[in-house]
Amino acid sequence: MGVDQVAAAHYRRQAALARRVARELARLWRRVDGQAIAGSWQASLPAAVQVLSTGQALAAAAATVYVDDALEAQGLTGATEGRLQVAAFAGVASDGRDLAGLLYQPAVTALTGIRQGATVGRALAGGQLALDAIARTQVADAGRAADQVALVTRPDCGGYVRLLVGRSCSRCVILAGRWYRWNAGFRRHPRCDCRHIPSREDRAGDLRTDPREYFASLPREEQDRAFTAAGAAAIRDGADLAKVVNARRGTQVAGGRLFTTEAAGRRPRLMPEQIYRDARDRKDAIRLLRLHGYIT
Repeated sequence: MGVDQVAAAHYRRQAALARRVARELARLWRRVDGQAIAGSWQASLPAAVQVLSTGQALAAAAATVYVDDALEAQGLTGATEGRLQVAAFAGVASDGRDLAGLLYQPAVTALTGIRQGATVGRALAGGQLALDAIARTQVADAGRAADQVALVTRPDCGGYVRLLVGRSCSRCVILAGRWYRWNAGFRRHPRCDCRHIPSREDRAGDLRTDPREYFASLPREEQDRAFTAAGAAAIRDGADLAKVVNARRGTQVAGGRLFTTEAAGRRPRLMPEQIYRDARDRKDAIRLLRLHGYIT
């Protein structure tokens, strides 16, 4: 199996997991009393936190096998200097806050909608959309953060190529196929599907995606959807994709907050992205990942 097939299979499994978590959280949301939104959702939060935490752990647990398989498909060794600790990627949001606080936001969305004149039904629908985005983003982020920690601990893997998946937005299209060093943060937006393909820079040539070729492969209506009608027209006329699209707009780094106190006792725990920023070199990064409980 080629590395592109390995990566695609990994994405499909992770996406299916995110959908399952989103469906289970939607089932809990349907219990919300439209006349007591805050209180009734608060009662379901412990169950919602458990569902999402479990999904995060399952997403993170897939990282070790995926990175090893991706490297093996390229003739690279999967020898590791650390063992992934799955629990470190669960129970905390990718921006460092606790999951209960994040999962309460759909109730805030619904109540805000009502204050702005929406019917209860429309407000609850808005809350469910917010909950769906949280579920899919947090499961994907846990998997992405674990994938990167797993590749950092493998000396034969110099970094990763960004894999474009599914119906991608313009911001993701222009980042597709780029090579990033092991310590480069993975930029994503809510509900982003893109993934890492772990590799060594001298093996990454066959993995790269040409954004303009991808754009040209899309039907005209899909080009207009992803890039806006005016932007797509400019690109068809020869404009540079990167100049048409602001790739950083609306994006954040997965696992990129400075630290979290969740699941870390009293001592603040650095998030993986901050570790990559702070580390003097790869050896130091591995030391810090071990110190903060991401590997043993």
